[in-house]
Amino acid sequence: MLNRVVLVGRLTRDPELRMSQSGIAVGNFNLAVNRPFTDRNGERGADFINCVVFRKQAENVKNFVQKGSLVGVDGRLQSRSYENKEGQRVYVTEVVCDSVQFLEPKNRQGSGNQANHAAESYSEPYNSGNQSYGSREPENPFANSTGNVDISEDDLPF
Repeated sequence: MLNRVVLVGRLTRDPELRMSQSGIAVGNFNLAVNRPFTDRNGERGADFINCVVFRKQAENVKNFVQKGSLVGVDGRLQSRSYENKEGQRVYVTEVVCDSVQFLEPKNRQGSGNQANHAAESYSEPYNSGNQSYGSREPENPFANSTGNVDISEDDLPF
């Protein structure tokens, strides 16, 4: 049997943190994950997925990300049910996170165009130093070469 979920998306609201009766930190957040296709109008839809995280990871999520933050989630899908105040059975499906990765530096989260944001976060590595995270062109390793580049077929990976 296998129950594994890997998601990359943006928080739709600030994460919530509470303590269980046994004193364990429990965090909840909702993740918007873009669909890989467009509809008839050319618009891309999204799925909104409930996520729950526990202990120190829950505290870190509460302290370091907010609405609009890009995160990666690794966990498992879980279904549960409970009876609400009106006596109706409510079913909940959520991702129980084993790991939540923050995919952009804190000073870049939640500002600017989110579509460009995602592309930039993948093209620029996170560096904890004091460098600027503005847009930049990738370095061309062949910029100073003249003419053809001499590469044997044995060096090609395909």
